[in-house]
Amino acid sequence: MARKRGRDIHGWLILDKPLGPSSTMMVNRLLRAFDGRKAGHGGTLDPLASGVLPIAFGKATSTIPYIMDATKRYRFTLSFGESRTTDDREGEVLATSDRRPSDDEIRAVLPALCGDVMQVPPVFSALRVGGQRSYDLARAGRPPELPPRPARIDSVTLMERPDADTAVFEVQSGKGVYMRSLARDIALACGTVGHISVLRRTKCGPFDLSHACTVGQLGLDKPEETRDKAYALPLPLLDAATALVDIPALAVTRAEGKALICGQAVMLAHLEGSVPDGVEDVPLWRITVGGHVIGLCRAAEGRLRAVRMLENHLFFGEQDVDYS
Repeated sequence: MARKRGRDIHGWLILDKPLGPSSTMMVNRLLRAFDGRKAGHGGTLDPLASGVLPIAFGKATSTIPYIMDATKRYRFTLSFGESRTTDDREGEVLATSDRRPSDDEIRAVLPALCGDVMQVPPVFSALRVGGQRSYDLARAGRPPELPPRPARIDSVTLMERPDADTAVFEVQSGKGVYMRSLARDIALACGTVGHISVLRRTKCGPFDLSHACTVGQLGLDKPEETRDKAYALPLPLLDAATALVDIPALAVTRAEGKALICGQAVMLAHLEGSVPDGVEDVPLWRITVGGHVIGLCRAAEGRLRAVRMLENHLFFGEQDVDYS
């Protein structure tokens, strides 16, 4: 989201999103609270989900796609015995079952749900069907038939069993995996029905709960008209390049960095720094000049080419500093 006016601020703020508001609502509240110009989030959390919500300001929004594609970790509670229209506790009951699986039965079905799988999204999702949101169609009484979509689920672990009706899981997954669908599918694989009753994201790419601020720490728990805007300053922002720390780093000289910023290819054989073996086998490189990340590049056919550059001002602005 962009605003016509506001302060020019850049970086990542990691929010411990509370239950209730949507991810977009939290982005809008932070934009108003900090008087920023532009912001976006790195992966939607449902209103009934809490936890790590990375929010990018200014130049950091250009790195959002790399957070969206990053590995995420969740912890959720599956309630057995009722399937719901939304696949969480907010929906209406669709079906019931008296069957309650044992711990061993649950663990036995989990391997088949891991790896590269095809997953049917919840009908109450933001996917578009014929130009309309799936959740709008579902609310209008016309739930669409959503086809299975590729998903990558790295691991699903049964963590605890509070009682026969509930089970707590920890999941590590890739982009586009719906935890509500996974909970539904675990119950079905166990010969019963179920839905998510608690969902919390504990990690999103390089960001985890140790980086996260609560709404109280940010002063967002107060009414806007009474909030002391200075309370939230200085912003606890992380550098835009923090989103890229999982991408391998490749150091270049200042001259080479300037050429890449200008859109020129740099011959790998001419790089003055140490070029790792198999450089062209890595999809993306995080390019640094003097330890400062300037952007992302791809190596192919003996050349290094820019994919997305972040720090033009280091070479062409008032803050031009010698990094060679």
